[in-house]
Amino acid sequence: MLKNALYSKQISFTTVLVDTWYASNNFMLFVHDLGKYFYCPIKRNRLVRPAGVKEHYEAVTELSWNEEELKFGKIIRLKGMPIDFYMKLFRVPVSTNRTDYVATNDPSQHCSHDTQKVCAMRWYIEQFHREIKQLTGVEKCECRKQRIQRNHIACALLVWVKMKQIAYKTKETVYQIKRGLLRNYLIQELKSPSVLMGFA
Repeated sequence: MLKNALYSKQISFTTVLVDTWYASNNFMLFVHDLGKYFYCPIKRNRLVRPAGVKEHYEAVTELSWNEEELKFGKIIRLKGMPIDFYMKLFRVPVSTNRTDYVATNDPSQHCSHDTQKVCAMRWYIEQFHREIKQLTGVEKCECRKQRIQRNHIACALLVWVKMKQIAYKTKETVYQIKRGLLRNYLIQELKSPSVLMGFA
């Protein structure tokens, strides 16, 4: 997908945001070789060593952090990476019972709070995927022709955009908007059915 975005679609971007599933050494090196920055939350059992420490790796959760490192990050090396490949690691609290450890090759990043804001952008994409699947039926097209499938996806996107606009205006969630539409339809049908059924 990344190659397609870069070479086929020629999309201009500087930063790649992923989840822990894609945060492998090979992927990080691939993004770095493209001249792009990555922000990768790494799994809690990944072995790292701080800069200046030789041949002693420990799980990322076992690292000690001082006040300065909590604010500005820590230079580390992931096990399995080239000897001279160092990156910055940030300890990012997500909730009261969850902390993410985010590795980046962005040399200009010096703030844990800014790292948290950058990573938060990925959640908007996750939220979009969840909403368009759950609310618009984008996955339920049974047609085989590509043109019809593209039309179906385009219609689903238009529905999602319209629901978002209504949600912003009414200060409701898109789920409340969808439920309201269905509720209004059911009330109308119960009062005045569009299909009348007769019984012999």
